[in-house]
Parts: sequence; C-alpha cells; structure tokens
Amino acid sequence: MTETIAFQLPLRAPAPPPLLPHLHLHPHAHSPHRLFSPTSLLSSHPTPTSTSRTPRLGRPHDPTRRSTTGGQAWNLPPSLSLPARRALQSLLSNPTHTSPRDTLSALPPADLPAVLTALAARAHPSVALAALHAARDLHGAHLLHHPRLLPTSIRVLARAGRLADASALLHAAPDPDATAYTSLLSALSRATRYHDAVALFRRMLSSGVQPALVTYNVVLHAYSKTAAPWKDVLALVDAMKAHQVPLDRYTYNSLISCCRRGALHSEASKVFDEMKAAGFEPDKVTFNSLLDVYGKARMHGEAIGLLKEMELAGCPPSAVSYNSLISSYVKNGLLEEAAELKDEMEGKGIEPDVITYTTLISGLDRAGKVDAAIGTYDEMLRNGCKPNLCTFNALIKLHGVRGKFPEMMVVFDDLRSAGFVPDVVTWNTLLAVFGQNGLDTEVSGVFKEMKKSGYVPERDTYVSLISSYSRCGLFDQAMVIYKRMIEAGIHPDISTYNAVLSALARGGRWEQAEKLFAEMETLDCKPDELSYSSLLHAYANAKKLDKMKALSEDIYAEKIESHHRLVKTLVLVNSKVNNLPETEKAFLELRRRRGSLDINVLNAMVSVYGKNRMVKKVEEILSLMKGSSINLSTATYNSLMHMYSRLGDCEKCENILAEIKSSGARPDRYSYNTMIYAYGRKGQMKEASRLFSEMKSSGLVPDIVTYNIFVKSYVANSMFEEAIDLVRYMVTHGCKPNERTYNSILQEYCRHDKIADAKSFLSNLPQLHPGISKQEQQRLLELLAKHTSRGGG
Repeated sequence: MTETIAFQLPLRAPAPPPLLPHLHLHPHAHSPHRLFSPTSLLSSHPTPTSTSRTPRLGRPHDPTRRSTTGGQAWNLPPSLSLPARRALQSLLSNPTHTSPRDTLSALPPADLPAVLTALAARAHPSVALAALHAARDLHGAHLLHHPRLLPTSIRVLARAGRLADASALLHAAPDPDATAYTSLLSALSRATRYHDAVALFRRMLSSGVQPALVTYNVVLHAYSKTAAPWKDVLALVDAMKAHQVPLDRYTYNSLISCCRRGALHSEASKVFDEMKAAGFEPDKVTFNSLLDVYGKARMHGEAIGLLKEMELAGCPPSAVSYNSLISSYVKNGLLEEAAELKDEMEGKGIEPDVITYTTLISGLDRAGKVDAAIGTYDEMLRNGCKPNLCTFNALIKLHGVRGKFPEMMVVFDDLRSAGFVPDVVTWNTLLAVFGQNGLDTEVSGVFKEMKKSGYVPERDTYVSLISSYSRCGLFDQAMVIYKRMIEAGIHPDISTYNAVLSALARGGRWEQAEKLFAEMETLDCKPDELSYSSLLHAYANAKKLDKMKALSEDIYAEKIESHHRLVKTLVLVNSKVNNLPETEKAFLELRRRRGSLDINVLNAMVSVYGKNRMVKKVEEILSLMKGSSINLSTATYNSLMHMYSRLGDCEKCENILAEIKSSGARPDRYSYNTMIYAYGRKGQMKEASRLFSEMKSSGLVPDIVTYNIFVKSYVANSMFEEAIDLVRYMVTHGCKPNERTYNSILQEYCRHDKIADAKSFLSNLPQLHPGISKQEQQRLLELLAKHTSRGGG
C-alpha cells in the first residue's frame, strides 16, 4: 500500500517545558535512522546534525557581536542600566553553571526585556531559552506578551528550533504588533517554510496589522523562493506604495529575484531601471540576480553585456557572477561555452568553487559525458575544493539514472560520512531515480525515510512524487498526490503542471493533456517548452501522428517560442513511432540551430536507424558519440542489440551484452528480453533459457514481455507442451498471462491445423489458470473462431 502524506516538523529532544502548556505542540519521537536500499545495503552511519545557520533576512550584520568561546568579553550596549549590565554579564560569564532564575530574580522587571533582547542577539540560543523560561516562572506567562518582549521571545524560541512554540506564543498574544509578526515571519523563512510564512502574512493583514518595510522584504523573499505569480508580487509592491512604505535596495533585489523562476527578463530589466531611477546604486546582489534572470531566459548576449557593466560600475564579477552564467550555458547544453567561462574566470584570478565544479558535473552528466563528469570531480578534489551537499546529490543522480545502485548508495554513505544531512533535493533525486527505473517499492521507501527525517513537503517534493509514481506506471496514485498538494494549499506552478502533463503523456492521454493546456492559459500559467514537449510525447504514445505533424510545423515555423529543447523532442518522439523521415528532418534542424547533441538525441538516432536495419547509419552516430566523448548508455546498447537481433546475429548481440557489463553499465530487463527474443526467433531455446536464468540471478524480475517472448518462441517451434508448462509457471510465480500470451498459442495451433488441441487447451484453461474470468474465456473462444475462419477450419 502506498504511503500517505503526513509530515510533521520534529522538535528537538529533549525539549524544555512548554512556555504555554495549553498551546504546546508535542514532538514525535525520533526513530533510529534507517537507510532504505534496493540492494539491501544498510548504512551504519549516524545522522549528523547541521551546524549551518542562515542570516536574518533584511537585517544588517551586527558588528558588535563577539563569540563567547573561550570566555571572551562582550561589547555590552551602553543604554543598559547597571542592574541589566550586571545580570547580562553574569549570564554570559559562565552560561553552563549560572542559574538564570537566581540572576533574573534580582533584576527589576522593567529591565528584563532589554536583557533578553541582548541575550537573543548575542548569546548562545540555550542561554537565551533558559533565561526566557526563568522569566516566565518568575513573572508569569503573561509577561511574554509584553510588546517589548514578545518579538524577542519569538526570536529566542525560533533560534532554539522551537517554531511550533513560537507560533503558539504569537497566537496567544492579545495584540501582537508588526515587529512580533515579522520576527516569526523571518524565522519561518530562515527555516525554508515559505508557504507558512506567506500564510502568516495573510493572517497578519486580516488582523489589521500594518506591515513594516522589513516585513514586506521577508515576504518578497518568500515569493522569490515559491515562484509566486508575478501579479501577486506586483500586488504586494502596490500595497507598499499605497501605505507609503518606501522601497529600499533589498526590496528591489528581491523583486529581481522573483523574476528568476519564470525567466521574466523584461520585468527584471524594468525593476533594474526603476531601482537606479530611485537613486539606488546596484550592488553585486543586484547584478548577480539580474544575470541569473538573463541566463534562465537564454539571453546570453545581454548577460555578457551585464558583466561589462558590472566592471564599469565598480562591481567586478565574482565567482557567483560567473557561476550564474556557467549554469545558464550548461542548462542550454552549451558545455564548450561553459568551459570557456571557467577558463576566463581562472584567467582573472577567480578560483572556481564547489558550485562551479558541481554545475559542470551536472551538465556533463546530462549530456551523457560520464567520463568527463567524473574527471571534473577528480579535478575538483585535486584542487582542494571539497564537495558540498549539491555535489553529492549530483553524483547520486549520475549513478542512479544508470541503474548503478551500489555506487549510488556508496555516495549516499559518503555524503553522511562527510557530515551532511540529506536534504529535500537528495530525497527528490532518489525519488526520481527509483521512479525512472520503475521501482515503486523503493519510491515508497524513500518517502518513508523523508517522513522520518521530519521534512515538511514543499512544492518540489509533490512534483517529484507525481513524476516518480507516473514513471512507475501508477498514474492514479500520481493524481492522488496532485490532489493532496492542492488540498495542502500549495498553488500549482509551471513545474507542477509539467509533472502532470508528463504523467498524462506516459499514458498517451492526449485529450486530457490538451484540456490541461487550456486550464494553464486561463490561470495565467503560460505553457513552456517542457509543456509542449510533454504534449508531443502524449501524441506519440497515442499514435496521433497528424497532431504531432501539426505541432511540429508550428515549431519549425517558430510560431511557438522555443530554443533547442522542442526540436530535440521532435527527434525523440518521431524516433519512438519509427518515423524515419521526420526523425532525420528534426535531427538536421537541430544541427542547423547548433543545438547540443546529447546522449538522448543520439540514442534516438541509433534507435530509429537500428529499427530500420541501417547499420552504416548507426555506425556514423556511434562515431559521432565517440568523437564527442559521450559514453554509450544501456539504452544505446539496447538499440544495437535490437538491430542485430532483427538481423539474426545472436553472436553480435552476446558481444554487446558483454560490452554493457564491461563498460560498468547495467543490463536491464529490456537487454535480456532482446537477447531472449533473438535466440527464440532462431529456435535456440537452450540459449534463451540460459539468459533467463542469468537475468533472474542479476536481480531482475522477468515481466509479462519476457514470458510472452518465450511462449511465442516455444509454439513457433511446435513446442506446445513447453509453452503450456511456462504458462503454469507464470501463474504460480505471480505473473498473470494476458491475451497476447494465449493468442500466440491459439494462433500456432490453428496454423498447424490443430483445432481440436486448441479447443482442448481452452477447456482446460480454468485448471491451468485458476481465477480466469468467464469474460476472458469467452473472448478467447471468439479469438479462436477468428483464427479458424481465417484458416478455413
């Protein structure tokens, strides 16, 4: 049974007593961390705790802050009264032994807010939390609702990881002001709980509390992270102007960041010009955010021009600037240009950092240049650049999509050994990998581990679950996940719609896909290249060649705004339906547009040429792959085996299977089915059985296709008893025979004029296949009648 979504945010244990017992949210107990593994590889590494901390949003760094490590002195605020200064020094001088209750009991209540504020700003969270509890015990819970103390109390709780208590405290306060709301908003945003932050902001407005500038800035930051619709962003800015809240540099920078997800380059440029007109000089954050927008919009010329403008403005490009552009080039398959940018930054004395290397590794992996990706990782280590969590996530994907699960789990172990905690991207990557390989049990296993880790689902998690279940063929479950996402109050964005479109495409549900397109238009969510790509795949899977043709013409005529992705899709979908002329047309168009020829495009060409037994053409593509340093994948080898199996060259197929193993790739079920088909077609059933045994010993479970190949091969060689024994084996091993299974047997009986044997087979079918329905038996009788009428029997 598939897991249901029920995330909780775990509170840190052991937890101090609740500040407001009647509103306290109890933590669930942590269970020992268990690593799932499709290969039964269990990890013994304990889950480390993260020590990273995100800066407070919209607030400058406190230059007076000094570490208490080693008993160093503090620069105490001069405005503190003498009793307050003494109490603060006492609490800071020996935080592990000083009793907050004894110290604070001698302090006048009027000085308490100042002391707690100073503790919240400077001391270790545990010290501030202990003082907060002592203050409550001394003066009562109502003290925490004091206007000067409420925001401080919320910050103390948040920094101690007790967001539920902080939220409960704000909820219980009689009249919280903007400062109190903003304190919790900032804490939620730092915890990446952006949807909760936006919900709290709406509650704040409904309560009649007027937001301050910093409040708006925090919400804009949340909007930039959740890809809020641009109209919502503009509405927020209009509200600021209506209430005469002046925009500052942080506001403008956040507005440009809000343009990233949708690649809204025109809107970002307008904000950039408005910012300068308002008298704010762009800083590095401004330029880098705008570079990111230009990169996502594929406006590489404008991005290069912006680099020059940065230098003229006295903001020379940094590693962040170059990384933004390198990422843009990589995402568009321009790997040579990305490498040139890396060389340029090194020439200017800017050392590539972990982001530079990780971006290149991911891009090379997507292009199928596995050796180059691993070489880049080795270069990174040689240069003393340590991998971060993103690097490990990229390596997990690199191995996982190729079915190298043992190597993938080694990287997972290395990740934790290096002191990192798996994040949402790690889990989402594992979901995608297992989903792509059709391993629905492992998808559910990842989901369980995510829940145990206490992750609150964001949009990306739902999108990954939708994609994973649809890849496993569980379309209905994918739609259940989509429904739950809507019920959770998460607004669908373009990535959500694309995940649903992709699921519809896999099932060939082109009519529903077209309806979803219309819905996207009405919701001001313009379909992008991925959306059209999914629609093309839906048409291809439903064999709607006329609709494919019409959409193709719009792409060639550039009526649909596209770059290279849609032309690549035309190569893939036309290859899928074995439309050789249209596949070659799309391939030539892609080359004319100087689009990157990645592993997927070249595999499609190998496939379509292989299906048409065009050996020389296949060899040309293989030569092109070799010249581009693209590693052959299992899909490449499978297409080659498919071609040679149709040519009857079993020896060549065996050599290719051996090459898959020696290359480090992993033969999949299709590899073995192709080999079994090749031998079965030639009547070499002993060799086919040998491969069947090898397939099972490698951990692959034979599917209905495997068994049907055997059945068809047996009866084609008049081995009816063996075919019937195999049907019995299928039933006892949980693989239900389908109409194609029985059709192969009936057809061959009729071809050999063994009508009586065919009728006997059908009459004995309930004993052979207990549970077969009356409807299925009647359908098979009708099928037999058709075969006999065709044969004149």
